[in-house]
Amino acid sequence: MKRYPKIILFLPLLFLFMYIPSGYSQEAKPDLEKLKEKAPKVFIDSRSWGVDYDYIRNEITFVNYVRDRKEADVHILITTQRTGSGGMEYTIAFIGKGEYKDLNNTLKYISLKTNTEDERRRGLARVLKMGLVPYVARTPISEGIDVQFKEKVEPTAVKDRWDFWVFNIGMRGSVSGEKMRSSKFLSLDFSANRVTPEAKIQMGIWSNLYTDEFNIDDEKIKSYSRTMKFDGLFVKSINEHWSAGLFFSVFSSTYSNINYSINPAPAIEYDFFPYSESTRRQLRVLYRVGYDYRKYNEETIFEKLQEGLFSQALSLTLELKEPWGTVETSVEGSHYLHDMSKNRVRIWCDLSFRIFKGLSFDIWGRYSRIHDQLSLPKGEVSLEEILLRRKELATSYDYRISIGFSYTFGSIYSNVINPRFGR
Repeated sequence: MKRYPKIILFLPLLFLFMYIPSGYSQEAKPDLEKLKEKAPKVFIDSRSWGVDYDYIRNEITFVNYVRDRKEADVHILITTQRTGSGGMEYTIAFIGKGEYKDLNNTLKYISLKTNTEDERRRGLARVLKMGLVPYVARTPISEGIDVQFKEKVEPTAVKDRWDFWVFNIGMRGSVSGEKMRSSKFLSLDFSANRVTPEAKIQMGIWSNLYTDEFNIDDEKIKSYSRTMKFDGLFVKSINEHWSAGLFFSVFSSTYSNINYSINPAPAIEYDFFPYSESTRRQLRVLYRVGYDYRKYNEETIFEKLQEGLFSQALSLTLELKEPWGTVETSVEGSHYLHDMSKNRVRIWCDLSFRIFKGLSFDIWGRYSRIHDQLSLPKGEVSLEEILLRRKELATSYDYRISIGFSYTFGSIYSNVINPRFGR
């Protein structure tokens, strides 16, 4: 009888060893897919900076992500606002729909200004996981969820050696040119802010300098424009609806024919909604009255080289961030007290509205009715100053409108991530 190598005797066992795990994995995969099919469908709604959708889908895999809010079991609305230290506060509203309509909750995540992008997105994903647990708990996929607690941290008082002051210094510049033209731009800015629940102080100063030079038929044409401004704001919180404050500005501009102006303006504001709901909705009425002392670079069309002006302004601002879309709009009217015909009305609107599944409508617009150009210089304006916008021109209005539609169709799911070759 022919003798075979001993290894042949072990081949059946080796085959069985390789086959059995493969069979188990094939049986487990359909079970996992069935569980995932029953997982909550989630729609993340946010236009906020710092929300990394790819990272969220990669980190939170126990739900299904959909592209349309009407297909979702859970609508997550993320809104943001700046904190006093320069960081970002994310307000995350979990809105249950269908069989989850009884589950609604709001959580917050605060990212520090010093956080890296990775720290910020990991922190936001952690809060999203916590908020999704009640929804997942109602589905079979909850069998794969395990909750762990971090080490308990005792609350401690915050000691801030900067007393909540945040400072920022910036400088930007550019140079461009070609054979017949050269341009230079320089911008400097500095700001100091202190924000607490009781009061807000914001101060900033900035300066822009533009220079252009043209060589036409051996003739050099130079153009120059300079703007400097200091803005200050102090606001005192009175209660959940009322605030009082003071605006203060110092301004200088060759474009506006203003050597310098000084403008203090006390103001009061009422929000019909509580300020605590500001990330979701605001309806604010603000009234201010101010005094503006001006000294002009050139004599104005009203034959003034300097003057003091009293004025008042009233504005109404609405901001809504809801599952159906967002609305931000404001109307402001102002006039000088010595002559009410010298007035201005400003209207601006930013609307994003989901009409129906997959179709969205976006419109942004601004319109001003202008009858208060008291600083216009007397005399002619050169062609170069007109073309390069180096001096303000007389007008009765200005406007800008942007309109757009977008329509998306196809698969409702957006779980898959493939980063190859970028986006």
